[in-house]
Amino acid sequence: MGMSVTISAAAEQDAEQIFRLQYLCFQSEAALYGNYRIDPLVQTLDSVREEVAADCVFVARLGDEVVGSVHGRITEDGAAAIGKLCVHPRLQGHGIGARLLRAAETALAGERGARTFRLHAGHRSESNLRLYSKVGYQRVGTSQGADGVPVIVLEKKAEAYATTA
Repeated sequence: MGMSVTISAAAEQDAEQIFRLQYLCFQSEAALYGNYRIDPLVQTLDSVREEVAADCVFVARLGDEVVGSVHGRITEDGAAAIGKLCVHPRLQGHGIGARLLRAAETALAGERGARTFRLHAGHRSESNLRLYSKVGYQRVGTSQGADGVPVIVLEKKAEAYATTA
């Protein structure tokens, strides 16, 4: 019988695996836009280490291997910015992304007082947009990322978490 995927807060020693996983997972996203300068692909290992130390980062593990991750932090307006959600390509489509989102939402609302969750998805990222809609996010606007990619801004209220978990 196979091993189960577990979700937990990221630890300092996970930073290198998160760094490598992001690089692998965001290749397909970069290909959608013909832009290989998107943030997860140009982020440094030191920057990932800083995020793990300061922010709300969760990982999905299969044994000792990090097979998914998500990053969250509280913004100046008190909302929780969630991003860099990724799941190893061989394990996508099994609910791991939704479980990572739920873990981040729970921690950001319960431990850091977030009342609203906000995330961005590339306008061509149909599978990501489907997932976010399925777990209760609604489109609230559009923007352009620092990398030039047009993005859709999505939000949901923290109290909506209880109905989508």
